[in-house]
Amino acid sequence: MSKQGNIGVTSENIFPIIKKFLYSDHEIFLREIVSNAVDATQKLKTLASVGEFKGELGEQVIHITLDEKAGTIVVSDNGLGMTAEEIDKYINQIAFSGAEEFVEKYKNDSASIIGHFGLGFYSTFMVSKKVEIVTRSYKEGAVPMRWSCEGNPEYKLEETTRNHIGTDIILHIDDENKDFLDKDKISGLLKKYCRFLPVPIVFGKRQEWKNGKYVDTDEDNIVNETKPAWTRKPAELTDEDYKKFYRDLYPMSEEPLFWIHLNVDYPFNLTGILYFPRVKNNLELNRNKIQLYSNQVFVTDSVEGIVPEFLTLLHGVLDSPDIPLNVSRSYLQSDQNVKKISGHITKKVADRLEDIFKNDRPQFEEKWDSLKLFIQYGMLSDEKFYDRAAKFALLKDIDGTNFTFEEYKKLIKDSQTDKDNQLIYIYSSSTEDQYSYIQNAKDKGYSVLLMDGQLDVHVIGHLEQKFENTRFVRVDSDTIDNIIRKGDNGKVDLSEEQRTALQGIFKSQMPKLEKMEFNVAFEALGENTNPVLLTQSEYMRRMREMSAMQPGMSFYGEMPDSFNVTLNINHPLVKKVLADEEAACAEHLSPVLADIKGWEARQSDLYDKQDKKKSEDVADAEKEDLENTNKKLEELRNQRDQILSDFASNNKLVHELIDLALLSNGLLKGEALSRFIKRSIQMIG
Repeated sequence: MSKQGNIGVTSENIFPIIKKFLYSDHEIFLREIVSNAVDATQKLKTLASVGEFKGELGEQVIHITLDEKAGTIVVSDNGLGMTAEEIDKYINQIAFSGAEEFVEKYKNDSASIIGHFGLGFYSTFMVSKKVEIVTRSYKEGAVPMRWSCEGNPEYKLEETTRNHIGTDIILHIDDENKDFLDKDKISGLLKKYCRFLPVPIVFGKRQEWKNGKYVDTDEDNIVNETKPAWTRKPAELTDEDYKKFYRDLYPMSEEPLFWIHLNVDYPFNLTGILYFPRVKNNLELNRNKIQLYSNQVFVTDSVEGIVPEFLTLLHGVLDSPDIPLNVSRSYLQSDQNVKKISGHITKKVADRLEDIFKNDRPQFEEKWDSLKLFIQYGMLSDEKFYDRAAKFALLKDIDGTNFTFEEYKKLIKDSQTDKDNQLIYIYSSSTEDQYSYIQNAKDKGYSVLLMDGQLDVHVIGHLEQKFENTRFVRVDSDTIDNIIRKGDNGKVDLSEEQRTALQGIFKSQMPKLEKMEFNVAFEALGENTNPVLLTQSEYMRRMREMSAMQPGMSFYGEMPDSFNVTLNINHPLVKKVLADEEAACAEHLSPVLADIKGWEARQSDLYDKQDKKKSEDVADAEKEDLENTNKKLEELRNQRDQILSDFASNNKLVHELIDLALLSNGLLKGEALSRFIKRSIQMIG
C-alpha cells in the first residue's frame, strides 16, 4: 500500500503557525514526542491487562538516539503502534486526540495516559525540515507503515518493514535548530521534562571516568526515575526518602524543615510533595520552586495560577491530570477546578502546621524563625489562611520567649492597657540600637516584642485591624510614659523664656543631616530617666518602612525623617544647662528679650486694628508700619537665637547630651562620633 494526500487542516498556513506561534518554546517538541511514546507504551500495558492484547509486551523502554552526522533525532517505543487507518485518523487529522478517545474507552484502566490535545506530535515541525513515522500496530496481521512529511500539508504513507510492534519517530533537524543535535542539550531537556516519566527512557550509554576522561560503558543510560517519591504511598517512604528526593530536586539547598505528602482522588486528582524550605529574608529568591507535572510529565515551574501566591515560597512537586492546560501545556488556565485545588492545598498546609504546633510545640518554636516569613506572608495575603494561622502564629519577645496571639494578650492585658482602654503592644526592631528604650520599658514592668523581620511592619498594621482596641508602638517612638499613658504626665514647669532658651540651645546644635528634621519637646520624666531622648513618630516611620516594599507608597520615602528631641526637665543635667545659660547669657539676652516683648505687643496691636478693617481700607502707612514691625521682630529673634547658639556651641555639656541621644539611636557616626569620644575623655579627665 502506498498513499499520498493532504493533511486535514483548515488552512495552508498551519505549519508556519505551528513553527512560530503554537508553542512558547521550541524545546517543548522533545517533551511532546517522548510523552506520546510513553502514552503508546502505557496503552499497550492497559490493553494487555484487560486481555485485549495477548502477545509478549517485550522490553517496555523508550530509546532516544541522536545522530549528529545524519542530523536526526529518533524516539523509539515498543508500544501499541498504529495501522494505516489510525495514522490517517490521528496524524493526518490535526487536533483529533487519540489519547482522548482511548481514555474514554478505557477510563477505568488508563490513569497514566498523558496526551490531551492531539497537537503534540506537530510540535516536531518547529525544529524539523522532515518528520518520519515508522510504525507497526499490535493488531494481528497489521502491516508496518512509514509516514513522512516535509513541513507542508502534503504527506506520504507507504508500507515498510519493522520486525516488532511499536513506533519510531525520526526527526530531520532543520538548519536553524542544529543546536538540538548537541548531546548535552538533549540530556538537559530530558532531565527537565522527562526525568520522572513512568516508562524507562534510554539515551546513550552510561559513562564512567577512565584514564582521565569519561567513556561509554555497555550499560544503557536510563535518564528518568519511573517511580518518584510523590507517586508512592507515604507508608512506603522514610524521612530519608523524602530528604533524598528533595536533594535530587534542589541539590544545593539546605535540608527542608518538613514536608506534606498530598494524595487526593476526589473531587479532583492531585498528588505531590510540598517542602517547607528554610526561608530567611528574601521572598523573591525562593519563588518558583514548585514543579507542576501532569501524569509525571513536567509542565511548568510557574505555578501562580494553581498555588496561592504565598505558597509559591514552598518547594516540591504537584501532579494533577485535572489541571486544565492550553494546547502547548505551558500555561495554566483559570477555572473552578483550579480554585478547588488551590483551596485544598492551602487547607493541607494549614493542617500540617497546626498539627506540628499542637503535637510538638518545641519543634515548631525551634523552626519558627524559618517559618515566620512564610506564615506571615500567608496571613497577609489569604484571609482563610489567617483564620487558621492565628491559632499557631507566634510573637517572640526580646528574651526569646514565644507566645500565641491569645497567650500574649493575656500576659500584657493588665499592665499595658492605657488610660483610653487601648492595649499597647510595645516592640523593638533592634535590641542593640534600641537598648536604652527597651530598658526604660522593662523598668516599668512592660514586655517588649522583637519584630525585626522583613514583613513585620505589614503584619503590625494587619494585626491592628484584627485585634480590638489595640496599638503596636515601637519602643523608641516616644517616651515610655507617652507610649502607655496611664494618666496625665508630670507638669512641665517652665516659663516661656526658659522654653525658648532650651529650644534655641538644643535645636541650634543638632546635626544638619539630609532628609532629617529635629523638633525640641519637653517632658517631666523624673530624675532617673535620661536627660535627652530622641524619638520618632510611629506613624511616619512605619509609612516609610512600608514604602520601601510598596512602590505605590514611594512618596513617604521622599519625606524627611522627623525626630523629637525630648528634654527631661526633671533631670539635673538639663537643669544645669538652663542655669548655665541664664548665668552666661542674661546680660546680653535680657535687653533683647525685653525688646522682643515690646515689639510683639506692638505687632499684636497692629494686627488687631487691621483685622477690624477690610483689606482695601487699611492705609499704606499702617501696612508699612506692620511690615517694619515684622522685620524688627525677625532681627531681634535672630539676635536672641544667635546668643543662645553661641552659648551652646561652646558648651560641652550640651554637645555631650545631644551626642548621647544620637548615639542611642545609631545616628552618631564618622567625624561626629570621633569628636564625641575625644570630648568624653576630656570631660572625664
